[in-house]
Amino acid sequence: MTKRDFDVLIIGAGISGISAAYYLQDQCPGKSYAILEGRANFGGTWDLFKYPGIRSDSDMYTLGFIFRPWTSRKAIADGQDIMTYLNETIEEFGIDKNIRYNLHVTDASWSSKLFRWTLKVKNSDTGNTDVYTCNFLEMCTGYYNYEHGYTPDFKGKELYKGKLIHPQKWTEDIAYENKKIIVIGSGATAVTLVPELAKKASHVTMLQRSPTYIVSAPDEDKIAIWMNKYLPSKMAYSISRWRKILFQRITFWACRTYPNFMKNVIIKGVKKEMGPDYNVEKHFTPDYKPWDQRLCLVPNSDLFETIKSGKASMVTDHIASFSEKGIVLKSGAELEADIVVSATGLNLKILGGIQYTVDNEPVDFAKTVSYKSMMFSSVPNMSLAFGYTNASWTLKCDLTSKYVTRLLNYMDKHDYKMACPRQNDPNLELEPWLDFTSGYIQRYIHKLPKSGSRKPWKLKQDYLFDRLMINNGKIEDDVLEFA
Repeated sequence: MTKRDFDVLIIGAGISGISAAYYLQDQCPGKSYAILEGRANFGGTWDLFKYPGIRSDSDMYTLGFIFRPWTSRKAIADGQDIMTYLNETIEEFGIDKNIRYNLHVTDASWSSKLFRWTLKVKNSDTGNTDVYTCNFLEMCTGYYNYEHGYTPDFKGKELYKGKLIHPQKWTEDIAYENKKIIVIGSGATAVTLVPELAKKASHVTMLQRSPTYIVSAPDEDKIAIWMNKYLPSKMAYSISRWRKILFQRITFWACRTYPNFMKNVIIKGVKKEMGPDYNVEKHFTPDYKPWDQRLCLVPNSDLFETIKSGKASMVTDHIASFSEKGIVLKSGAELEADIVVSATGLNLKILGGIQYTVDNEPVDFAKTVSYKSMMFSSVPNMSLAFGYTNASWTLKCDLTSKYVTRLLNYMDKHDYKMACPRQNDPNLELEPWLDFTSGYIQRYIHKLPKSGSRKPWKLKQDYLFDRLMINNGKIEDDVLEFA
């Protein structure tokens, strides 16, 4: 008979779910657990996206796990290499044996009488709805809707005779050789797609409404490669990891503290890449401050080199409407294309889109306050793994995973069955959960939990601060209620 009652259930088998599983079995070896994955494979983002050139936009020394060193030469890795790394990780630590696929959680109900979560789980293989129960629920479902990305309601798109596709729906059978392609967007997906598509397409146009800050870096870290050759692997990995963490932190701090100076540094770098005759002011100079939105990384200057070669071009304009042949711009120009790729962003979906109740009362997470950026006021025995917007996703997920094991061990030591943050301070000022102006966040921010004006309710995009608070801070405080 299939076991469906566990101490802990982890929802999602991507990077954050794998991290949660590792720390749980390492630090709480007596706990039973399972990972419920709604899709047919592990990997999350890295299994879902199939578009050409899919790669990390963070270095692999911080996107990789601290417990399993990344040893490949490439610091910026493609999707297949990341999937291989994740596969080797789950096999090495036996995590693969605890993953159950094609199980989509639709409802989660907490009972304070039973100290249990009861989950309704749709089984895609059988069509049945199964019931799973656990004491603690670790949500590792990522931050966006896996069903469909965000595509604006473009005027006249029904007139277009070519192929219009969102990168999230890209399939490997799409033929783009010798085709004219328009990529709409200016974010990480767009800057990844353009140079890769240009290798086979007749021409690629990157059509953006407004520019993004773009910086270039080598896809290989020569210092890390040298250390991997001459130092023990764990030592080399640790040094490389901390080099990247500190560089990220200093860069973010400088952008927020001296935005005009850092803007000039970034734009000067682009001018050096593109040459004196290119209109950097129009195509690569945003009207917002650095790190108000995420910076885009291009490895080995590939986007710049592709544009300079003439295989791709940048157009900064607004879309008036689609036409039979392509896109008509507000300037009056028309861009023709066989394929239009709408790299226009994601649709957020926090906590898996599941319906939650606590003691028969529905939970509206927009009315909750985030505790240590991983639990929520008046929601017992549940954590959310949510990575950084200004650094690698995995850094924050690892901190969350380790904190949960500390919490579980503390509860066992004191014979507690429930831990629940309570926000009873009338003087606590509420703030947005994410201080980021990106469109995909702003479209969804009214549905997100709130952050508080001070710890432990304060969310800071700061790994060093979080490391001290989460790894070394006391479990007990005047906020977390035990029963």
